[in-house]
Amino acid sequence: MSPVDWISRGIALWRPGFELRAAGGAAREPKVGASSPAPATPAAPAGRSTRERLQATLRRGQEALSPRVLRRTLAELQAVVDPRVSEVEGGRRARDFALWYRTASVEQRRDAWLLMSEHFGPDPKKITAARGHYEAAQGTPEEGAAEIRLRRALLSPRARLMQRFAAFPEGMRFLVDLRAELLPQLKSDKRLLPLDAELETLFSTWFDVAFLELRRLSWDSPASLLEKLIKYEAVHDIRSWADLKNRLDSDRRCYGFFHPKLDGDPLIFVEVALTDSISDSITPLLDETAAAADLSRATTAIFYSISNCQTGLRGVSFGDSLIKRVVETLQEEFPRLKTFCTLSPIPGLRAWLARQVAPEKLAAWDKPLELGPKSPERQELLSWAARYLGGELHDGKPLDPVARFHLGNGARVERLNWAGDPSAKGLKQSFGLMVNYLYDIRRLDKHRTLLSQGEIPMSAAIEDLYR
Repeated sequence: MSPVDWISRGIALWRPGFELRAAGGAAREPKVGASSPAPATPAAPAGRSTRERLQATLRRGQEALSPRVLRRTLAELQAVVDPRVSEVEGGRRARDFALWYRTASVEQRRDAWLLMSEHFGPDPKKITAARGHYEAAQGTPEEGAAEIRLRRALLSPRARLMQRFAAFPEGMRFLVDLRAELLPQLKSDKRLLPLDAELETLFSTWFDVAFLELRRLSWDSPASLLEKLIKYEAVHDIRSWADLKNRLDSDRRCYGFFHPKLDGDPLIFVEVALTDSISDSITPLLDETAAAADLSRATTAIFYSISNCQTGLRGVSFGDSLIKRVVETLQEEFPRLKTFCTLSPIPGLRAWLARQVAPEKLAAWDKPLELGPKSPERQELLSWAARYLGGELHDGKPLDPVARFHLGNGARVERLNWAGDPSAKGLKQSFGLMVNYLYDIRRLDKHRTLLSQGEIPMSAAIEDLYR
């Protein structure tokens, strides 16, 4: 051992609280429910596993927590799920840990994730024994009991740990924020996958549509909620309060799903325009000076913006349920509505085309607004776009992310719209093209079945362009 290492070890032993304070563990009274600060890019994962580090004496390289503090942190997490303590006490211990976590650096949080992921899995010996018992019990009266035993063996203490974190008032917010920070690190560190899978499974239950509330957002909604609408809008940026007021006008509706444990923070919201036909351009819908449409003539509901608000809930699907609930709510208020469709961007089109065609072809499309209706370049671009939306699959799912969302919810590709979005953003991502996805409530299951068989549901107009 070098003199420097010897001195460092001696200091840690003489001052028992030193390492924890240096790791950010002393000051702990921020509001637990507050959003986490934007994390910096974390360092590359340390070479040693947490099991190796727990047995060591000194930290190595870029490891955030020393072995001593790592052991203490693991003990604190284990204390949260101690079967001898009550739910209330377990929740209190979880809250204390969350307070430390709020002040920890990104690297220290990574160590906490690794501990949760690597040290709270199911017992392999119990799984092996239960699986053998289950296989031997097949076809006997003991089969049911053997199945129950196997299910119990597969339950991980990690799930119990997450449940204890969810128990205190701000705990659900804490877990959703934790996963939002965790997700970008999964590709670089596969050790974190069990923790992510555990959270996604639990969230799918905790955020089931049966526990969600559909609320309408209006100009009379609290200012704090309207500010969140501006913050989370992901499709068409809300430029001003006047822009927001236009989107909440008499001929518009905005709905969101809310969960009681997230204190008024929307999970997903949809903006709807009520019109007398299927819209082919976003420009009039976003025109703050345009007069409100005559609701007595409205036959069509246009979903022109759907925004997921919680990154940490990625993989938990709300879209199908949200759209169905909104359709039912709109039909109750406006019985004349017969058509429900979107006016959607095509965010992946240009990037996909860049891999399919020669650069000179892209250059010919670079000023699409100058191409006439009968221009060969215009027809060719429409044909390529129809192919992208109607024929490109990856792992059995549509290549375009927006198409994946709507087609997965049972819609079909209905119509391509030239110059549907002439904004700089629209021209950059899809040469100004937009698409309508039609939601035929009677055929949603049929369309989902077609998609599961590798066939994208589309209208005859799209088929004509595609083929």
